[in-house]
Amino acid sequence: MSDIYAFDLALDLRETIPEDVLGVVQWHLGLGPEEAPGGDLSDDSNLDAFPLWSDRGAAHRIGGVLLGELIHGARGWALTVRQEIHSEDLPELKGLVEQLARHSAPDGLIGQIRFHESELPDVLINRSGTLVQFSLTQREEVGVLAD
Repeated sequence: MSDIYAFDLALDLRETIPEDVLGVVQWHLGLGPEEAPGGDLSDDSNLDAFPLWSDRGAAHRIGGVLLGELIHGARGWALTVRQEIHSEDLPELKGLVEQLARHSAPDGLIGQIRFHESELPDVLINRSGTLVQFSLTQREEVGVLAD
């Protein structure tokens, strides 16, 4: 058994997102310099730093495809991520997503996270710039796609 989570994020970032936050996102996508934001990798606090969202191609444990895209549009930045995240990296992931929720618009669903052996994910919601995580529970099988 491994401690892997399926992580999906899809949100719009406002045009006013600070350049340093945008730089962190680009680094995590593998688009920035090799050096971790906020210091070089020789600093003890950054020794284990690595881009969380830079994997591309087939997923090893969760199925499907790993991706990460950041596109500048008319209303700001569009960010879409789908990655496998190890449990040891969840604190860094949480901090990053909390930071992005503060700069995303509009409010509402921005992603999900699911332990790879679970059927149901927890949904991630931006509520006025605050990240909120809700666990889903199955009541019955219904829906337009599951009929």
